[in-house]
Amino acid sequence: MNIVYKNIQTFNPQQLQNLFLSVEWSSGQYPDKLAIAMQHSSLVFSAWDGEDLIGLISSMDDSIMNAYIHYLLINPKYQGKGIGKELLRLTTEHYKDYLRIILIAYDKETGFYKHCGFEAGEDKIPMFITSLWT
Repeated sequence: MNIVYKNIQTFNPQQLQNLFLSVEWSSGQYPDKLAIAMQHSSLVFSAWDGEDLIGLISSMDDSIMNAYIHYLLINPKYQGKGIGKELLRLTTEHYKDYLRIILIAYDKETGFYKHCGFEAGEDKIPMFITSLWT
């Protein structure tokens, strides 16, 4: 397995759909919107096994103080191999001079993010207006 990491923002919608649906995220039902969203993200790193998109992290930022990691997902066939950790490392290295890096973690992923240096906010609750279920 030779994983290649890329800093690109243009993707084939089908590649995005395959990746997002591999982790059962409902946003995979909107591949054309995902492709546009990646183009408009502040930063996107992706992981590739040959021609296959197997992982992705995207973020938005205000260019100096705050960065928000929106997506981090790895195809389940490749999970547990350090790919997510490397994508997160690339992103946090990029934002090393920012004052805050934020993300919302689902309960089952909090251990991973804590291991990578994130802390749960006390007295903070993520809030949404959304029609997506994952």
